[in-house]
Amino acid sequence: MSERVSWVPEGLDTGKPSAARLYDYLLGGGHNFAADRTLAEKFLQAQPNARTIARLNRAFLRRAVLFMMDNGIRQFLDLGSGIPTVGNVHEIAQKADPETNVVYVDFEEVAVAHSQLILENDPRATIIEEDMTRPADVLKAAGESDLIDFTRPVGVLTAGVFHFVSPEADPRAVVAAYRDAVPEGSYLAFSQFTQDLQPEEMAGVVEVMKKSQNPMFPRTKTEIEGLFDGFELVEPGIVPLPLWRPEGTNTDDPDKAGIYAAVGRKI
Repeated sequence: MSERVSWVPEGLDTGKPSAARLYDYLLGGGHNFAADRTLAEKFLQAQPNARTIARLNRAFLRRAVLFMMDNGIRQFLDLGSGIPTVGNVHEIAQKADPETNVVYVDFEEVAVAHSQLILENDPRATIIEEDMTRPADVLKAAGESDLIDFTRPVGVLTAGVFHFVSPEADPRAVVAAYRDAVPEGSYLAFSQFTQDLQPEEMAGVVEVMKKSQNPMFPRTKTEIEGLFDGFELVEPGIVPLPLWRPEGTNTDDPDKAGIYAAVGRKI
C-alpha cells in the first residue's frame, strides 16, 4: 500500500524509489517511503560504508560553502539540492552572512515541496523546480528569481549529484554551460562517486541503482578533471571526501570514502 502524509505532493507515486529520498534516508531524514528504504538497504548491502559516505559528502558541502564565503561569494546556485536536512546551504551561508542569497534546484517532487515549506519565510532563498541537466532552463529561472546576479561571482554547488548524469547527457557540456553563465571569480564545488575507490563496492551500487529511477555513472579522477575545464582547481585538488580541507583531526579512511571532491575557481 502506498503511504500518504501531509507533505507528499498530489499524484506522487510513493512506490517508486528516488535517489533524493534514498540519500535522505542514509542521512537519517524522515522524508522517505518504504520503497526508498528498501532500495537503501540494498545500497547498504553493496556499500556498507554508505551512511558514512553520505555524512562525509554533507560535511564537504559545508566546508566548500564556507571556503567560498571566505573568498567573497554571497550567492549560491545549488544544483540537485535534494531534500532539505539539517545543515542546508542557506543555513550555513546565512549564519556567516545573513545577506547571502541561495537558489536551490531540483526536480524531485518531495525535495521541491519540502524546500518550499521551509523557505516560505526566507526572502533570500528559494527552490526552483528544474532539471539541472537543462542549464538554459535553470539559468533562466534562477535569473528570474532576482536572487542571483550573474554579473557577480556565483558559487555553483554540485554535491553528490553528477553520478546521476549519464554520458549521453554530456556532463562536460552541462558544466560548461554553468561555467559560461557566471563571471570570473565564481566557484564550482563538485563531488561524485568514483570507481577508483572501492571498485567492487561501486560496481555493486551501480547494479542496485539500475533498478531505480536514478541509475548511477561513477567517474574516474581523469574524467572529473575534464569537467573542470575553465576552472583552476584550488588545493588540494581532486581528492577523496575527507581529504578536502579537513577541519580538526580526520579519522575517516579516504580509501573508503567512495566519492571524489573538488572546488575550482573560474579563470
